[in-house]
Amino acid sequence: MGVVNATPDSFSDGGRFADSTAAIAHGRALVADGADIVDVGGESTRPGAVPVGLREELERTIPVVSALAGDGVIVSVDTMKPEVAAAALDAGARIVNDVGGMRDPDMRRVAAERGAGVVVVHMQGEPRTMQDNPVYADVVGEISEFLRDRCSAVVDAGVDPESIVVDPGIGFGKSVEHNLVLLDRLGELAAVGYPVVVGASRKRFLGTITGRSRPEERDLASAVAAGLAIDRGAAVIRVHDVAMTLEAARIAWAIVRGDGASWVPIDVEGAATG
Repeated sequence: MGVVNATPDSFSDGGRFADSTAAIAHGRALVADGADIVDVGGESTRPGAVPVGLREELERTIPVVSALAGDGVIVSVDTMKPEVAAAALDAGARIVNDVGGMRDPDMRRVAAERGAGVVVVHMQGEPRTMQDNPVYADVVGEISEFLRDRCSAVVDAGVDPESIVVDPGIGFGKSVEHNLVLLDRLGELAAVGYPVVVGASRKRFLGTITGRSRPEERDLASAVAAGLAIDRGAAVIRVHDVAMTLEAARIAWAIVRGDGASWVPIDVEGAATG
């Protein structure tokens, strides 16, 4: 899953793709590099980010979604607003990636009515405050319980269980230690019963470990984290540098499977349509 941040304040690229034309070109480049899914977001969810209005988020995302979907790309929309999700799905997106964890019943209804795939993400708090002092008694147990509960609500709303994946929300209200424990114990999160998405790409904890202060300098660390996440059961990797991560993913998959010829990407067509 390649990332397109159609925002002026993204942590990872500093607003390089805030213009729709640049965002569309970037999405196409990610596909050329091997992305199976392109995740388009119009509201930054970096720590400390301020929410944007509905109209502005729509103006940032819908032209990008429409153009990429028109190319035949499987597009997910990264949003917490049901109105944006609905408009994006109507424009051709097939997946809703909600860092709010599908808490909003209207978001669940939109996904169910349009037969969308769903990414249920865990976040402690909200972007402006999530990194102030994240605390868990049992980070894996609490997040597993949250994801299990949220997925149950999504299914009850009418979403096909085969169209649901879960994301522990690396960096969304977690310390460095929390992130590392979650990545190490992904198998326990997979026991919730749904494929696991991992989005560790370029995040601050990697910079803390490596000393790389600039997000774009963390792609090697991101690829290493992706490879280890695959070893521990991740089904989808959400990344900024698709080409480098794809190489790491192929090596990790070959080692895990013990057969260098057995690389078989996830059936995103099936996941997107249920």
